Amino acid sequence: MTTYRAHLLVCAGTGCVSCGAFDVRRALEDEVRRRGLEREVLVVATGCNGFCERGPILLVQPDGVFYQRLKPADVPHLVEEHLVKGRPVKGLMYVPPRERDPVPRMKDIEFFKHQRLIVLANRGRIDPERIEDYIAFDGYAAAAKALGEMTPESIVAEVAASGLRGRGGAGFPTGRKWEAARRAPGEPRYVVCNGDEGDPGAFMDRSVLEADPHAVIEGMIIGARAVGAARGFLYIRHEYPLAISRIGIALEQARRHGLLGRDILGTGFDFDIEVVRGAGAFVSGEETALLASIEGGRAYPRQRPPYPAERGLWGRPTVINNVETWANVPPIIRRGAKWFAGLGTATSKGTKIFSLVGKIANTGLVEVPMGISLREVVYGIGGGIPGGRAFKAVQIGGPSGGCIPASGLDLAVDYESLKAAGSMMGSGGMIVMDEDTCMVDIALYFLRFAEEESCGKCSPCRAGTGAMARLLARITAGEGTADDIGRLESLAATVKRASLCGLGQTAPNPVLTTLRYFRDEYEAHVIDKRCPALVCKALIAFAIDPGRCVGCLLCKKACPTGAISGELKKVHAIDQSACVKCGLCLSACPPKVRAVRKTTDGRPGEGR
Repeated sequence: MTTYRAHLLVCAGTGCVSCGAFDVRRALEDEVRRRGLEREVLVVATGCNGFCERGPILLVQPDGVFYQRLKPADVPHLVEEHLVKGRPVKGLMYVPPRERDPVPRMKDIEFFKHQRLIVLANRGRIDPERIEDYIAFDGYAAAAKALGEMTPESIVAEVAASGLRGRGGAGFPTGRKWEAARRAPGEPRYVVCNGDEGDPGAFMDRSVLEADPHAVIEGMIIGARAVGAARGFLYIRHEYPLAISRIGIALEQARRHGLLGRDILGTGFDFDIEVVRGAGAFVSGEETALLASIEGGRAYPRQRPPYPAERGLWGRPTVINNVETWANVPPIIRRGAKWFAGLGTATSKGTKIFSLVGKIANTGLVEVPMGISLREVVYGIGGGIPGGRAFKAVQIGGPSGGCIPASGLDLAVDYESLKAAGSMMGSGGMIVMDEDTCMVDIALYFLRFAEEESCGKCSPCRAGTGAMARLLARITAGEGTADDIGRLESLAATVKRASLCGLGQTAPNPVLTTLRYFRDEYEAHVIDKRCPALVCKALIAFAIDPGRCVGCLLCKKACPTGAISGELKKVHAIDQSACVKCGLCLSACPPKVRAVRKTTDGRPGEGR
């Protein structure tokens, strides 16, 4: 066995791969080989490290030094300085916003230091395509304990005592679901993993599957033993090729090691898992629609009850949990329910993974204890809002979630608090918005998404989401009336109450919360015919400030309609009747000049 003095852990999650992580890995391997360091330095491709917008990422262990935004051309210098001369390269390290000095070690970076890792404990430290790496960090110890030392009843009791709730959206107690399936009449029984996340800006499940696929498999083995299932299904979004590839490799490795198939670990328990690719529709993530898709039908939701735990796949008892829920099970069984229940709040136990995106300095994947405040996430982990702009809102829970304003920054992130604020935990999308965001436009964006993704089976969702989207479009186009706000509220309440499944029932949340917290913006659109955030094209204009214009001609050259007039080194002007409000003039104007402004009336005196 070779003992290495250094491990070079290259993040190979989708985010870093898209930025060239595989090229960086090859460059590192080539450079290590060229210098004859193969027996001293090991290059490892890991799963998602979490700090996605800083990719490609490299962590040098045991030093704990964090390098970011690497290119293959950086590698020879990095290897020479850090691995040969022992001098970490400051120029390749992370520099926090509004600071000048880099932070060498990953554990000291604000993005990482406030997190609490359970599901993501193995991120960035194991090769997800090597089962030996997973086993080295207690992998499959929980499965061995559950199959060899525990009864199905004691497994269910342990999960119930932990307080684990479903991480896919509704937050239903996992132990209660498993107990219902265990007691329901009918054979065979099934367990299903829902890996069909389709929320805009969400990538939690994808990252877990890419970084730690064996954790999900182990959780499903334990769940299958608890409810008496011999067959499981991993339903993964078709657009996740890397996750599908890695879970396929993990399943084959588990079978070779006697962890799947017949007589697992010599206990007499038989269980295997099949991968099913998602149907490519957002509604496929709804549990009854997902089950219909596995059965070979169209991904249509059905009326509940009966719930899948009673009558699921092919009319048999079925436990369906999402990726994050399954990955929580092994540490609960291994470390005990009391340990897990000691984390979080009275009703929301453990941790939650969020994809932190939008107008935020540090974009990425974070795992935080339940009960943490939004302020700690946005400003502590996320680094605040770039460019010195003001925080305006955060939308939690994907397109079905609600928008929480600045006054709610000290809100605790748990199931009950978010629900009381008009939002929801959802699967874990967290989209941050700044002062330049129009909340009416945001509501329209999510309503159009819900309208497009509606399966059309029930009329409240099919017709209601479209009707709400049309009302919002009228308002953003400057054609709305004060009565439209009342119509929008009434329609949202009807759709929420009458829709068949979770898609329609939660689709009005962005509308209802923006009306609740940002009604003044709606009123500005319909009464004053003004967009306060200067976003809605029909309600803004572009103007040139004569006091700042230097006559550089850049805006004139960029204008596609010839609406800008002016000569070199002379003040330019925009003909509002010819302007199509494309914004190219604003983009072309040099940042140091900032003569082109968005305004509400075409005059340069106000606006930005």
